[in-house]
Amino acid sequence: MERFDLINGLYLYPTPAGAYYAVSSPENDKPRRFLIRLLQQEQTPALTIAQLQTLMEIDDEDKALQLLLYCQKLGWVQGVDTPLQAPHSALEEILPDLLGKISESGKVLLADDQGFYLACSGFPHEVAEELSALSAELATVHKRRSGLLINNMGISSHAWAIVDPFGNSQIGFWPMFVGKHRFVLAITGVPHFNQAEFVTLAWALITRYLTKAADAAN
Repeated sequence: MERFDLINGLYLYPTPAGAYYAVSSPENDKPRRFLIRLLQQEQTPALTIAQLQTLMEIDDEDKALQLLLYCQKLGWVQGVDTPLQAPHSALEEILPDLLGKISESGKVLLADDQGFYLACSGFPHEVAEELSALSAELATVHKRRSGLLINNMGISSHAWAIVDPFGNSQIGFWPMFVGKHRFVLAITGVPHFNQAEFVTLAWALITRYLTKAADAAN
């Protein structure tokens, strides 16, 4: 088996694509578990074999390196020179600014699985309420018809959109799965998930709903 060496002095950090993969599905595969564990950390961990084995829950050093290489080839992880801290501010303080940066139009909201919005940018309150309720209804439809979409048509995405005559999304509904919680981003126009703010958004939600919940349980 080909041997790989880690670069010293780097810290592991998900890319926007990695953060999206981590929260885009409730499926529990090894890469997704690794990325979620990475986003549960209070600080970006040092890139070492020991850290990789802990985050991946893999004892075999070669298998841990192979999984890291797999994630790197797919553009899901990156190495940064300086450690970064998890967002610690209250969600209601940081969400509006983060949301505004991941939409071309600046119109985006984050709703929970009950159809209530947690924060929004660019939408009037009444519109945000209606879109949040719609996101919950779409989730029910998707769950009911997931067998058709996944098994018969091979469509694994959980996102839905209302499109114009050219097939361009006018408003899309993008689920974010954080443990047992299901959130939805409702975005008008083109989403900008390739921004660092999307990583911060995923990190903040995972810290709040997974890490702190686990700490409280212990």
